[in-house]
Amino acid sequence: MARKTQLRIWQVLRSAGFPALAIVFIGFFGYYAVMGPNGILSYRDYQRQIASRQAEYAKLEKQRAVLRNRVELLDPNHADPDLVDELVRAKLNVVRPNEHVLDIKQVAPAH
Repeated sequence: MARKTQLRIWQVLRSAGFPALAIVFIGFFGYYAVMGPNGILSYRDYQRQIASRQAEYAKLEKQRAVLRNRVELLDPNHADPDLVDELVRAKLNVVRPNEHVLDIKQVAPAH
């Protein structure tokens, strides 16, 4: 009798094992599809990060355009005389006799 009961339990476990394993597998992947690092709930955070990075990228592109313009103005073949004068005078701290120097400090806006 003990042998029959043991065999019956084994048959039940064997027949229920595959569906139980499948449920665990589906549950595991379902959890990560929703809650995981690349899941549905992380999508909103990724969108926020993309918007932030795009704003930063636009700001850097503006700075790059300004620098590109200054580089073009300093081209040795046809440098802009005003810019060259400005840079030389700033580096050498040279002032003409009829000029007055005003030190203007930019104050960062309060956040």
